[in-house]
Amino acid sequence: MQISSRFSVAVHVLSLLALPEQDAVLLTSERMAGSVNTNPVVIRRILGQLKKAGLVEVRPASGGTFLTRQPAAITLLEVYRAVEVVEEGQLFSVHDKPNPACLVGRHIQSALDDTLQRAQKALEQVLAHATLQQVTTDIAAKALIP
Repeated sequence: MQISSRFSVAVHVLSLLALPEQDAVLLTSERMAGSVNTNPVVIRRILGQLKKAGLVEVRPASGGTFLTRQPAAITLLEVYRAVEVVEEGQLFSVHDKPNPACLVGRHIQSALDDTLQRAQKALEQVLAHATLQQVTTDIAAKALIP
């Protein structure tokens, strides 16, 4: 089982909006979907979540989408929280209804709880210290964009 791809798609979309050469191009959900290689409906759904979180401004009727803050002021944790519907301490889950008559089934959740909560906190700490600017700088370096 994997964590959903909404986070990486959201970072992809925000990176498109943050890169300087994109200023000359009106970025519609169709153009973003072309870059992500997905359906524009998926992009519009994610943009709605990013808008609700205050990370983007969406201008209707092909007015485009814009960041509300500088990329250096947007943490990846904010992006993650905007698009992932995960309550605090609930990133990982143990399968539903393990057999209570089984020793392992009866205790697996409590045996894993502490470890999984620490893993989620570690992920969130890393994301809290990473910014959209770092992502776009890395993209630009890999693409040899000045």
